Amino acid sequence: MKKSILSLFVLATITMNVACKGEKNEAGEAGEVATASAESTTFVVDTTASVIEWIGSKPAGKHNGTISLKSGEVAVKNDSIQSGKFVIDMNSIVVTDLKAGDGKEDLEAHLKGTGDKEGEDHFFNVSKFPEGMFEITSITSENGKANVNGNLTLKGVTKPVTFPATVAYEGNNMTLTSDAFQINRTLWNVNYASKSIFDDLKDKFVNDEIELVVKLKATKQ
Repeated sequence: MKKSILSLFVLATITMNVACKGEKNEAGEAGEVATASAESTTFVVDTTASVIEWIGSKPAGKHNGTISLKSGEVAVKNDSIQSGKFVIDMNSIVVTDLKAGDGKEDLEAHLKGTGDKEGEDHFFNVSKFPEGMFEITSITSENGKANVNGNLTLKGVTKPVTFPATVAYEGNNMTLTSDAFQINRTLWNVNYASKSIFDDLKDKFVNDEIELVVKLKATKQ
């Protein structure tokens, strides 16, 4: 297997936050999207074999789950990613640490905003915003790895995100696994129970940061 350290992303999101591990992303302005050269090769994301894993937390504990991609393409030249665009299926948010009938359905509905009308915009409001998007702006190398820089769009808001990832090529296939990294959900107006937004929550808050790990498989077109 031929391996090369590169980078890239796909995002996604989900609720709540996780404490600590992984790189934090701060507020900033979206950048210009990267373009591929005419000599690049297109890899198409296998949405059935790709996943974004998430962890969110609050004082009472944490939850974890997955979210899927609707589509995605990566442009590669000489085993180096030049550009990439990924559409996130916000309706695919799944909670994996709860069993059916034990709060799983209620939490998934709350995250999606598909339960009662009052909670529609608490988190991701998938009826109004069924898709998210991540587009690569650049890739830089640091500490033996490459950082993926890109624009993440959620709920109609676009903000920059950076994360390190390892990419491997074998035959016509490419795989990518990111390091764990964090995003601050309030940058995308996901403000429910945020103590940085509301000052009267006491211990009834949900952490702002969400921890994500991207696992991607793509095939040469």
